[in-house]
Amino acid sequence: MDLPITLTVNGVARRVMIDDPRVTLLDLLRERLELTGTKKGCDRGQCGACTVLIDGRRMNSCLALAVSHDGADILTIEGVAEGDRLHPVQTAFVEHDGFQCGFCTPGQIMSAIGLISEAQAGDDPERVREAMSGNLCRCGAYAGITDAVLDAQVRMRGDRHAGPSRHGEAA
Repeated sequence: MDLPITLTVNGVARRVMIDDPRVTLLDLLRERLELTGTKKGCDRGQCGACTVLIDGRRMNSCLALAVSHDGADILTIEGVAEGDRLHPVQTAFVEHDGFQCGFCTPGQIMSAIGLISEAQAGDDPERVREAMSGNLCRCGAYAGITDAVLDAQVRMRGDRHAGPSRHGEAA
């Protein structure tokens, strides 16, 4: 039984036929739409490597059935930069060494973008760490990730002069 669904993925309307209602959004993105930036880590919703934004909200795509999101607006890591210009969160991750091996980085970045857009980051490093706790980093780049989220939030507000320094302390 084929089920047609329509998604807007990274600003592009896509009509996809689903041949199995159990197909996850993660598998649809990676295997059918060839958007492999979203990573398959644990495939159980525990690591956050598959985080995407669905209608602006953070979600583990390995736990989301594709058919349940018919009509949704999906943003993956491939849709974050504008041409050669990185998103402020991507820039902050680079500048604050918010990654090492890079496997978790797409999910971390998507979670950070969602966190900031939800206005949940605040200016407290502990609050950021708690809000990002669903995204695991095997390399332990957490200090850089926290700094990057705090810095990106300031950049996105346009308040560059008050940006956090290393480990979230005021500059």
